[in-house]
Amino acid sequence: MERLTQQIVDLTSRLIERPSVTPDDAGCQTILQEQLHRQGFEIDTLPFGEVANFWATHGEGEPFMVFAGHTDVVPSGPIEHWTLDPFTPTVRDGCLYGRGSADMKGSLAAMVLATQQFLTEFPDHPGTLAYLVTSDEEGTAVDGTVKVVGHLEGRGIFPDFCIVGEPSSRRRVGDVIRIGRRGSLNGRLTVKGVQGHVAYPDQATNPIHAFGPVLTELANTVWDQGNDAFPPTSFQISNINAGTGAVNVIPGQLEILFNFRFSTEQTTADLEHAVSTILDRHGLNYQLEWSRSGEPFLTAREKLITTVSDSIEDIQSFRPQLSTGGGTSDGRFIARLGTQIVELGLVNATIHSVDEHTPIAELATLSKIYLQIVHRILAKEHA
Repeated sequence: MERLTQQIVDLTSRLIERPSVTPDDAGCQTILQEQLHRQGFEIDTLPFGEVANFWATHGEGEPFMVFAGHTDVVPSGPIEHWTLDPFTPTVRDGCLYGRGSADMKGSLAAMVLATQQFLTEFPDHPGTLAYLVTSDEEGTAVDGTVKVVGHLEGRGIFPDFCIVGEPSSRRRVGDVIRIGRRGSLNGRLTVKGVQGHVAYPDQATNPIHAFGPVLTELANTVWDQGNDAFPPTSFQISNINAGTGAVNVIPGQLEILFNFRFSTEQTTADLEHAVSTILDRHGLNYQLEWSRSGEPFLTAREKLITTVSDSIEDIQSFRPQLSTGGGTSDGRFIARLGTQIVELGLVNATIHSVDEHTPIAELATLSKIYLQIVHRILAKEHA
């Protein structure tokens, strides 16, 4: 195994060994900070609530480039369902197994080794190289990147470019990059009825029956046609609950959880108004609560997209597909700084699943792509 590959495997393995289930960092960030401190980064630890975050910088001025990522992982689920222990890194058949290997401890290790090589070549590089790392991406995301971004705004820090290490790739590293994400809007709807005996429906009001026509209309509504960057807005019900568990009782209320994934063609206010209009037209007695996970963001086809695409082509001999698909990411918070954002990481085939793993060769490939991106942005004359 070549030296770079072995170093990335070793660092990723050290991170996997730490069971950093959201929001517990479990010491992962200390490992990363030690690595970056040896590279000459200045490090600010920024804990908020139970969440560990840090901001690290090397150099000063422009251009200003940030690597962003998270050390937290989703729970493993029942360990007996895993072939290998989720928090014991294991190399098998050319792959590194363990929770977080693909999402996204492997990407963090690839970033750190890329900056190590870059700073060995260009210790006095122009501009600023930075890291923004949180332990609250997989959870509620209220004390992580969003708080760090607020801290940076307060200090007047507005980076030009950001690479988020989310596992964007589909089959090979770099075949897909995310240039934006849809917004996410959640609704909790309670439809109120009158509980009663099923034998006397005239003395009750069944909220399930009342909601039936509304469900049909919501599911069949075309909210928009999307645009060149985004697919059409989607509506999905994720949970419906009613009843006492008895077969002879008409329920008194129905609870529905639903979600919109929406494009830049919509605003949260527009969607909220549209849903309320449908509910009111059907005469439902209801209560509706909204929560927004994030607004949509989009990086226009500017310098960073070209730089990342060119760097992938240099290493992989193909250009990436540009996508705004998938769920939300912390890029939605960083975008408000006016920063150009591209998400580039490992293949996402096994993320959040049993026996999560990543091909070892692709860890090294990703690090080489990251290095090429840094070269092009901070030392382009040497790229």
